[in-house]
Amino acid sequence: MATPVMATNGTNVTSATGLPPLPAYTLVEAQDFISWLPDFYLAIIAPTAAYWVVSIFFHIIDTFDFFPQYRLHTPAEIAQRNKASRYEVLRDVIVQQAIQAVIGALLGWTDPPQYTGMEEYDVAVWATRVRLAQRALPAFLSILGINAATISKNMAVSHPLLAAVLAGGHYPFINDFAGSGGMSVPVFATWEILVAKVIYHVIIPAFQFLLAVTFLDTWQYFIHRVMHQNKWLYTTFHSRHHRLYVPYAYGALYNHPFEGFFMDTAGAGLAYKLSLLTPRQGMVFWVMSSIKTVDDHCGYALPWDPLQHITSNNATYHDIHHQSWGIKTNFAQPFFTFWDRFLGTMWHGDTTLKYERSRARAQEFLDAEAKKESAKAQ
Repeated sequence: MATPVMATNGTNVTSATGLPPLPAYTLVEAQDFISWLPDFYLAIIAPTAAYWVVSIFFHIIDTFDFFPQYRLHTPAEIAQRNKASRYEVLRDVIVQQAIQAVIGALLGWTDPPQYTGMEEYDVAVWATRVRLAQRALPAFLSILGINAATISKNMAVSHPLLAAVLAGGHYPFINDFAGSGGMSVPVFATWEILVAKVIYHVIIPAFQFLLAVTFLDTWQYFIHRVMHQNKWLYTTFHSRHHRLYVPYAYGALYNHPFEGFFMDTAGAGLAYKLSLLTPRQGMVFWVMSSIKTVDDHCGYALPWDPLQHITSNNATYHDIHHQSWGIKTNFAQPFFTFWDRFLGTMWHGDTTLKYERSRARAQEFLDAEAKKESAKAQ
């Protein structure tokens, strides 16, 4: 049901400030993204669904060995080096995703109802701010010794819009005669509306996502690093994740339940709230985080995987952290590597020989085991 909220009075606003009036708006409850599935449930389901879709994709590649040239580890390494069974990994991942679902529901219940219909008004508010910024321009230019008024007069015929900007945002040639009694009412220039739309629809959401990503990276880096520096924390909680010396896609969330809640779920929830994302933006953020986490543990350096090229924090980078010789480096996850870079915990050096030795030892071990089994059978 539509709920009228406010009708702005353009005549009063104009007479008081000379600014274009803000449009009236009517708030209407936002429709669900999928008509038959409320957004509340979609936000809970989507991250888990994304996790398993991407995981199954990589599992198929792994099972049928479609791209052996891009493997970080051989099947022999997976069989010989990992200390957790596939069943244990699957069990713990499902437990963590159940915890995520509960926290997701709690976050959803704290969100206010979502409405639409105010977008044009909000854009107009930003256009007003653009206009007010222009009013400060002549004074700012005068500090630099530039006479904006003189330049504006000289350009009034050849470049009227630029002249209006230099004149402090005065556009006498852009008016609407829709006021009461046919009086002239100022309106926004097309470029002001365009800039306002870019700010509202692009820059602000991009900043919110950047804030959320930066907070989550910061949260996870320091908790992750402390869990490696404190013996009790590592032994009690984080060592479980490192039972996978050879990570694979659906093992990305193989953690102790407490660690999974505190480092992953709570961090993502706080990032969502502190960055003031809308519920749908939060949905995108959680899905993006889930996919990135799976991709970082996929075990493949795929040249056509965009997620492995957007940032340097990818499967190759994180796999080093899972090796015994790199376990004290490359703590950053899941998006960027700036904390590793700033605090000196980034791995430096060639890893080629280390990986080759690991592959050779795993294959030798399996060959020896096969010989033992063959000897027993004879």
